[in-house]
Formats: sequence, structure tokens, C-alpha cells
Amino acid sequence: MKAVILAGGLGTRLSEETTVKPKPMVEVGGKPILWHILKSYSAHGINDFVI
Repeated sequence: MKAVILAGGLGTRLSEETTVKPKPMVEVGGKPILWHILKSYSAHGINDFVI
């Protein structure tokens, strides 16, 4: 199964972190937010992504 991940937006609520990097790449627990999303979907059998 395929999943489409919407990774747009300015990240205004994360302004301290998003001045130098895009919101999906802000780190949480040492990994980018996008990594956590992809890992969660992969755990449920979705391994084909369009970002």
C-alpha cells in the first residue's frame, strides 16, 4: 500500500526550530519528525511513500 505524506507548511508554531530547517526535519528524540511518521506507517505495513 502507498501513503502520501503532506510535508508542507511554514511551521510558524515551531518558529524557534524552523528558521534554519523545514518542519518535517525538526528533530524529536534525535530523529526528524518525518522519520517518526514513516516508521509509524511502516509498522502497519505501509512501506511505499510519496512526500
